[in-house]
Amino acid sequence: MATPRLKDKYSKEIVPALKQKFEYTSIMQVPKIEKICINKGMGVAVTDKKLIDAALEEISTITGQKAVSTKSKKAISNFKLRENMPIGVRVTLRGDKMYEFMDRLMSIALPRVRDFRGVNNKGFDGRGNYTLGVKEQIIFPEIAIDKVNKISGMDITFVTSAQTDEESFELLKAFGMPFANKNNN
Repeated sequence: MATPRLKDKYSKEIVPALKQKFEYTSIMQVPKIEKICINKGMGVAVTDKKLIDAALEEISTITGQKAVSTKSKKAISNFKLRENMPIGVRVTLRGDKMYEFMDRLMSIALPRVRDFRGVNNKGFDGRGNYTLGVKEQIIFPEIAIDKVNKISGMDITFVTSAQTDEESFELLKAFGMPFANKNNN
């Protein structure tokens, strides 16, 4: 099986470029993407259990890896929420599946967003990780629009080994993340 396109690009182009830009002494200092976490909160699933099953299937189809449901930690009577009720879906991607998902996200899914002008560059957490919110799951070509019964969004977090937001920004930009202009940071 061939290695993912972005994995090759990382080792051949991105590592040397970042090593030169940040003046690292070793290629082991160059930041890398460790994992991609996809999280989908389904608060409305309290009243309809089928929504969790649909969300599990959608996320599994999009990522190519089985998703798991997240359960509530405590009961909140005002929201009709009991402890251990499924209220969300998550999946963590590593390795080749992570690179393939990232490639599909940046080259196919994000350009399908209506009025797309680049992703927000304020999603960094101060420790080199980046979170991106997607409002509609139908931007992914794997999802059949006629089978979707509820449009919902998800959070996609890129966990990197970068120490600063600047290193993480440069790493994701080198991969081809379509950031909106940097000067409004």
